[in-house]
Amino acid sequence: MESPKPLPPIAGRGAPTNLRPTRTGSLERAADGDWLDEAEAIDGDAPRLRTTVTVEHPKTIIARNTSPDIGFDRSINPYRGCEHGCIYCFARPTHAFHDLSPGLDFESRLFAKPDAAKLLRAELAKRNYRVAPMAIGTNTDGYQPIEREWGITRAVVEVLAETRHPLIITTKSDRLLRDLDLLAGMAKDGLVGVAVSVTSLDPALARTLEPRAPHPRRRLAAIRRLIDAGVPTQVNISPIIPAITDHEIEAIMAAAAEAGAIRASYILVRLPHEVAPLFRAWLAAHYPDRAEKVMHMIRDIRGGRDNDPNFGTRMKGQGVWADLIRTRVKRAAREHGMDRKFPPLRCDLFRPPERDGQMGLF
Repeated sequence: MESPKPLPPIAGRGAPTNLRPTRTGSLERAADGDWLDEAEAIDGDAPRLRTTVTVEHPKTIIARNTSPDIGFDRSINPYRGCEHGCIYCFARPTHAFHDLSPGLDFESRLFAKPDAAKLLRAELAKRNYRVAPMAIGTNTDGYQPIEREWGITRAVVEVLAETRHPLIITTKSDRLLRDLDLLAGMAKDGLVGVAVSVTSLDPALARTLEPRAPHPRRRLAAIRRLIDAGVPTQVNISPIIPAITDHEIEAIMAAAAEAGAIRASYILVRLPHEVAPLFRAWLAAHYPDRAEKVMHMIRDIRGGRDNDPNFGTRMKGQGVWADLIRTRVKRAAREHGMDRKFPPLRCDLFRPPERDGQMGLF
């Protein structure tokens, strides 16, 4: 039996397919071939896939977690879905809960939360609120392209700056430099830390891995701008993909050190739920010569599976390949002076807003 023909890449998009989320009960849909032939004859080629944004009005904006694998217990996601289109994004399966595909839908059918800043102000004003660092960009990137028009992330950062609330930002976009006025002010009081993700220095590879994310050199330049403005900034080499990006560990580390990054971190590629078949399809389209090798190494790192969801091992991996990558990252970080701890963020400066949304005098 012949192997299925790899799906061709879609220009400007990460996922080569719109795989249905059968895990949540959604049924696979297939367009009728005769109807497609007739539509093409009458209307011509299908229109280019466009990004759409749906307004969402949640009741709360702070998401809580109790994971022992991450260093924060609360986060804000101004958007659902992400136009960066990173094929490896572990947040893709969240679109399944909207009966949308974690594939192309995740990167083209987005949701925006314009009430985020207002909701945040109300939650920070609650008498029982206890301060701890707030994270942005841990699920979908708060500085993805639509932030340019919507400005929701900036509005959230304005509230955090106003209330002197500690903030952690993770992004792969230099678009956060637009908010450098706010971040620099917060940094003077020890209230903010930034992690800029750099997956590869190869622009051709980056265009297929993360097609709508800024060029790697722009991210490195953003690190330099942030450091020059006094904002503590680390490089996040994430994800590291065996036999695809792992050969760049030392080069990324050197480039980030030259840009001034004070620390380095990494995450091995994770393929939860629908991400695994999407990633396999991406490998078949772009790296058919090593697709099986890559997946064999990933399974070795993940205890024989495509993904390991268990606390304690899901971020670090296990086995010889995981140990080798960990050793290389630590050695390169040590050589470039990026094995330091990140400066602790202050929680003692917080000034809650009044319950009507205004700041108190004392």
